[in-house]
Amino acid sequence: MKLSGQFPITEDTQPIKLRKASDFAEILNIHVNSLNRVVKLYTGKTTTQNINERFIKEARGLLKRTDWSITKIAAVLGFREVNHFSAFFKKHVGHTPTDYRKLKIKK
Repeated sequence: MKLSGQFPITEDTQPIKLRKASDFAEILNIHVNSLNRVVKLYTGKTTTQNINERFIKEARGLLKRTDWSITKIAAVLGFREVNHFSAFFKKHVGHTPTDYRKLKIKK
């Protein structure tokens, strides 16, 4: 399964199954270090960076195109706690999901 094969999320009952490099390595039946080495060679980024970028892209899309609660978005993206999702989003985007949604609605 490709990372992009999990996206776009179109239903709030469609949770992400693969979130970590080790999840993908297991599916591919290879050691996570081998996966990380190959991904870094071809993309110039770590496996985790690639995964995080795709999750942020999807989170931004969900915040723009749905009226789902932040809690629901966090859940479908595989975050057990909404505060973990909010911290992850703010780290990568510079705004909380709530602030990002408000900023996008105004524009």
